[in-house]
Amino acid sequence: MKTKNIVIILGSILVVILFFSSFFILDETQQAIVTQFGKPVSGARTEPGLNFKVPIIQKVQFFDKRYLKWDGDRNQIPTQDKRFIHVDTYARWQITDPLQFFIRLRDESSGQSRLDDILDGETRNAVASHDLIDIVRSTNRTPEVHEEYLEALEVLEDIDVGREAIEALVLERANERTEDLGIVILDFRFKRLNYVDEVRERVYDRMISERNRIADQFRSEGEGEARKIEGDKERDLAQIQSEAVREAEMIRGRADAKATSVYASAYNRNNTSRDLYAFLRAMEALEKSFDERTSIILTTDSDLYKYIKSAN
Repeated sequence: MKTKNIVIILGSILVVILFFSSFFILDETQQAIVTQFGKPVSGARTEPGLNFKVPIIQKVQFFDKRYLKWDGDRNQIPTQDKRFIHVDTYARWQITDPLQFFIRLRDESSGQSRLDDILDGETRNAVASHDLIDIVRSTNRTPEVHEEYLEALEVLEDIDVGREAIEALVLERANERTEDLGIVILDFRFKRLNYVDEVRERVYDRMISERNRIADQFRSEGEGEARKIEGDKERDLAQIQSEAVREAEMIRGRADAKATSVYASAYNRNNTSRDLYAFLRAMEALEKSFDERTSIILTTDSDLYKYIKSAN
């Protein structure tokens, strides 16, 4: 009796296990392939919800339905114009045919490895087939120059293809190689471009040399402007001094004319005034002409003699 009960219990447990292992649930982010002895059976399961399978002998392989990321390795690649650069890329891809993907690649890890070969190879081909300027720039834009001294530096060469066109070319060729893999590459981009160390040092040296040339140009223009300002200052100073001397002479001339007019008026007013004027003028002449060691000879009819004699 006890043995029968044990058998019933074990049978019930087995039925429950078989029941729960006979179905699986897919959510909105998943798709699946049912395999039997390692080989796929029926088609891909892509609709979310409850799905059934034969328990024990059938297994489920799940795949992501969402966009997946691919991040390429940083590779050193020569361009068509022999510029060695480091290229870092990334892409987005999606499993569109789970059955074909399972047959060809089995799982997502194998898919990433296959994309490494395809995208890295197409990137090398594209970079090696174009000049560096086409890989760096996308359009023949006119640069905005905010400083006049940069006008000579900011003259950009025209491009023939452009970065976006090269990215589109890599994407197109890579998708041609993934058609039978059950995947599609949705987007491809250059994440970073940089010169190798040797080339970068030469670029830095050229940039430093160019900036030093601009600095020398500024310095030369500044010295020329300083000399011009100094010359203008000397000219203006000489002009001001000349004007001042001319004005002083004019003032002095007007003063002398006024003094002469006053003297003449006083002289012509009466005899006393004339005598006083003659006396003052004689004294002025005497003061300017004589010192302690001066000897003079005067005639008796000289006005100066008369004044000296009358003073004694």
